[in-house]
Amino acid sequence: MRPYILGFILLFIVQINAQTTASIQVSNFVIEAPQLKTNKRIWIYLPKNYNTSTKRYPVIYMHDAQNLFDINTSYAGEWHVDESLDQLNAETIIVAIEHGNKKRIDELTPFEHPDYKGGKGNDYLDFIVETVKPHIDLTFRTLPDRAHTTIFGSSLGGLISFYAIFQYQDTFGQAGVFSPSFWYSDQIFSMIENMENVPNVKIYFATGAEEGENMIPDQEKMVKLLLEKHIPQKNIKHYIVKNQKHNEHFWGKEFPKAYKWLLKGYY
Repeated sequence: MRPYILGFILLFIVQINAQTTASIQVSNFVIEAPQLKTNKRIWIYLPKNYNTSTKRYPVIYMHDAQNLFDINTSYAGEWHVDESLDQLNAETIIVAIEHGNKKRIDELTPFEHPDYKGGKGNDYLDFIVETVKPHIDLTFRTLPDRAHTTIFGSSLGGLISFYAIFQYQDTFGQAGVFSPSFWYSDQIFSMIENMENVPNVKIYFATGAEEGENMIPDQEKMVKLLLEKHIPQKNIKHYIVKNQKHNEHFWGKEFPKAYKWLLKGYY
């Protein structure tokens, strides 16, 4: 076989493998992140009826954008967020922020760990609240108030989402908290224990029954604390899901259930 033919075949195979699995409702752009001293790629999912309507839409801010829409950018499989929302005819905008690779721990942890360090979550959340959200609200037809603004993530993304709904309560009214890494620092528990004015929030918790040994007790401990702080039982969903592990397959499968509860009326 001639070299140029072989080269063409290899290039063709690479191009096929590199084809996106994201739906046509998904696009992305790069924005400066002065709080993080870098640039960030942001992925956007728009509802199927966005271009044929004049509606304004609630927004979900999500982390680890590489894992949500496209198998080619994911670490260990995608969530299929776009396909799930397409099937629901969901009337919601998703704004997903790519993680910072080696800086992911820094960005998604609100407190420092003695070994893993991190703890720059406030800078990351400031970026979302002060830079990304104003841009999104200006560019797209959003419902910008906290009642229509959700933050959602898994693992460290679950940790930072939980933290955000209390520390940035003027911005976020709901949180999806999957497999939260509460083990990272006991300060997350102290934060709730010492909180005097608890905001009106909705939180959907889900952890797999086959995750690490601390995951289930930590989630149960946190839910108990929230109830003791008089967050209404109806505002909390707390699931330990059988036969599920700490991975994207579980989170993607659980996402539509969490979405329908958190944004009832928008699917």
